[in-house]
Amino acid sequence: MSAYGGGVSGPWRTLRHSPYLPALVVVLIVGASAGLFAGSYTYAMANPTPRHLPVAVVGEPDEAFLGALRQRLSASLDRRDFDAYPQAVEAVEAQRVFAVVREREGRIELAVASAAGAPVAELLARDARAAARSLDVPLDVRDLKPLHPGDPRGLALFYISIAAVITGFLGAVQLSVNARALRPLERVLATAAYALLGGFAVVAAVSWGLDAVELPFLHSWGIVSLTMFASGMIFTMFNTLVGRWAILPTWVLMVMLGNPSSGGAVSWPLLPSVLGTIGRWLPPGASVNAQHTAVYFPGHQHAHPYLVLVGWTALSCAVFAVWRHRHPGGGR
Repeated sequence: MSAYGGGVSGPWRTLRHSPYLPALVVVLIVGASAGLFAGSYTYAMANPTPRHLPVAVVGEPDEAFLGALRQRLSASLDRRDFDAYPQAVEAVEAQRVFAVVREREGRIELAVASAAGAPVAELLARDARAAARSLDVPLDVRDLKPLHPGDPRGLALFYISIAAVITGFLGAVQLSVNARALRPLERVLATAAYALLGGFAVVAAVSWGLDAVELPFLHSWGIVSLTMFASGMIFTMFNTLVGRWAILPTWVLMVMLGNPSSGGAVSWPLLPSVLGTIGRWLPPGASVNAQHTAVYFPGHQHAHPYLVLVGWTALSCAVFAVWRHRHPGGGR
């Protein structure tokens, strides 16, 4: 019988054991991923649109102004009533609302918080001014939480998260290629080592070297290092489960889905609702959220982003520990 006997089984067998099949798979995956990658970022960031904006209202400001503002935003302006201005400011500090509206000395005052989301603050200020002009109402706009002068667009924390996520799993990729003989515990310790060193380097470069934003050094170092370690262990988990194709689910989860939904470049109220919800439960979003609160709202820490990072880390380590014998490096 010839090598091609039995119909298509012969050619398929030949292709399956040749270098051309994985090359073909890579070509198809990279081609599709390019479109999905561009599409995911464009969908999330190209046309940010407000969908749900919680705003504090103190007293009884002009209802016509609030109606005109709601109409211009074309969004669900979630009104939260407060009896006193300090209570409303506290709600901004706790990141429960994005702005405060009140009437003061015959004028409408809009207090935004750029640190809570620069695109949201800009959008509110722009549409509030337009609404006030249309009604001939005097308006004052002030910023309760301005951004650091070195980061006027509020993107530094997003870039920090991207650096932590990508270098985190690329480090694990390099360990799997160049340090295959590491024992399981040694692999975990090596991942922790480069995460600690990388976290220090990231914070030092952004805060000390560039003075882009004033980072609380130890706190931010811990967040970046935990993000890098979680990212590295997520790749290690997938490498254990699916072998040489581990980069694909890692890239989809962390870069194509996690980064655009993180709320770093476009605040969560401006993201499509599905992405805004998913982003809070993925490591990039948790990293941005934790860093953002540590830098600008240190008195109002939330446990959720840290629990998300620790949860993904624990899951990845547990999967690797249980199925370590399936890892390409072996389970010695």
